[in-house]
Amino acid sequence: MAMTVHCDIVSAEEEIFSGLVEVVSATGTSGELGIYPGHSPLLTKLVPGPVRITLAGGEQQIFYASGGFLEVQSRTVSILADTAVRADDVDEAAALEAQKLAEQELAQKSSDVNYTKAAAQLAEAAAQLRTVQEIRKKMR
Repeated sequence: MAMTVHCDIVSAEEEIFSGLVEVVSATGTSGELGIYPGHSPLLTKLVPGPVRITLAGGEQQIFYASGGFLEVQSRTVSILADTAVRADDVDEAAALEAQKLAEQELAQKSSDVNYTKAAAQLAEAAAQLRTVQEIRKKMR
C-alpha cells in the first residue's frame, strides 16, 4: 500500500473533502506545490486555481480554490480556502461571462473603473477556466 497523508479541504461555507491522499498539488504564491507524505511543515498562501489530489489507489480528484492557505503538518495537509468547489461544480459559462466583463472593464479608459477589482475578477475567472480545462484533460 502506498504511503498516505490525511487531507482536509475546507471553505468558509463547508468541508469539501476529508480523507487519505498520496499527493496534493496546488499553486502557492511562490509557485506550484507538490505535497507528499513526510513533507516538512509548511504554511503558504494559495493563489486562485486548481487543487489536485491523488487518493490512495491512484484516483485523481480536482477542486477549485479561490485562494486561502495550505498548511502541512506531520500527518495532515489542510487547505483553508476562501471558496472551494469540486471542479465538476465550476460553472464554465459564468466564468466565461465574468472573464468577458472583467476584460471589457479593463479596456475602458474611464476614471470610474476600479482596475484592481477588475484585474482580480479577471484572474479568478481565468483560474476557474483553468480548473475546468484540467478536469477535461483528466477525462480524456
